This record gives sequence, C-alpha cells and structure tokens, in this order.
Amino acid sequence: MPDAPVLGGTGKSTVKLDENVFAAPFNEALVHQSVRAEQAARRRGTAATRTRGMVSGGGTKPWRQKGTGRARAGSIRSPLWTGGGTVFGPHPRSYAFKVNRREHRAALRSALSVHAGRGSLAVLEPDTLSEPKTRRALELLEGWGGELPTLVVLDSDDTAAGLSFRNLDGVLVRHHEDVGVADVLRAASLVVSRPALDALSARAAKPPHRAPQEAK
Repeated sequence: MPDAPVLGGTGKSTVKLDENVFAAPFNEALVHQSVRAEQAARRRGTAATRTRGMVSGGGTKPWRQKGTGRARAGSIRSPLWTGGGTVFGPHPRSYAFKVNRREHRAALRSALSVHAGRGSLAVLEPDTLSEPKTRRALELLEGWGGELPTLVVLDSDDTAAGLSFRNLDGVLVRHHEDVGVADVLRAASLVVSRPALDALSARAAKPPHRAPQEAK
C-alpha cells in the first residue's frame, strides 16, 4: 500500500494512501484526453473578425464594369481590398468538449499515482499551520525536499495554510475542487492537506459497481 510523508509531523510519520486511487496504472490516452479537455475549457474563445457585411463603406461599385482598363470590382468591402472584410476569420466560440466522468476519474487516478509512485506527494496536517506564517511554510517544504514547482491542494477551511504558501516562489495554491489533471501533472511535487486528500480520493475513486437488474 502506498504512503506519503507528513509535513511537520513528529519523526518519520507517514499516511497510508488509498491503493485504488494512488496505485493505479498510468493510462496515457485518458490523461492526454483529459488534459486537452481542461485546457480547451479554459480558452476564452473571444477572438473575432469582421466579415464584408460588417465593415463600413461599399454601397456602390467603385467604377463602372467596363471601359476603365482596370479589373472589375463590385465593392470596396471585398476581402481583396485594404480595409475589406475577412474571409474565414475566427469568431467567438466555445472550445470545450466533453469527457466522460469515468474517464476523467481514471485520468486523475493516473496523475495522482505518478506522484505517489515517485515519492513526490506529501500530506499536510490541518493543525500544522494554525496561523499564517510564510517562513514556517518554507521550512516545511525545505525540510521535505520536494522539487519545484509545487502544487499545494487545500480545503476551504485551510485558510491559514493558503495564506502561508501563496507568497512562496514556485508554489501554486489551489482548492481541491479546482484541481485538474493538468495541474497535477504540471507540478513536480504535490502537497495535500488531510481534508483535501480525502476529498481528492473520493473524487478520483472508482464508482461502486451496480449489479444489472433482472428483467421482470
């Protein structure tokens, strides 16, 4: 069963991790799909261009059809003209696409198992930082020896810990509900508070198997 060291604990105390969540095989295809979906959902999709129907001018033909020696033209709003409309330009849209819940859970288990397997996961007890102290947070990270960048995952009640870690260089603080597969993989080390660890484990755990109902 995998385990993780406790930051600020007495001696070499460790926490036993759920084997079903933190010892899962790495599924590259599901991880890639989930990361793409998370990054696509974060795109603003606000790029916009004006077509020939949106630019000003061009109410009449610039010159008559024949007899001038120049190429025929019907409107100065043509994309061929400077200041004309844009052809096939970007318009506001959503880049999000759906990933099944079971697949996303499996991808999250793979990402968490990577940190558990290489020993880059540590657990923070809630009473370790009872008040905001950045120096104490730095001492905890340096004593553990985790590599940067570090992702600190906290619960909504871990206010003091969030204030302590947020000003450290190379440290990103996130609520457990806002953490995605891309955030976990981007970090070289992972620090999770005990309440956030339980929440992440429940979020990434396999759903209970339902026995098929017999037809009446």
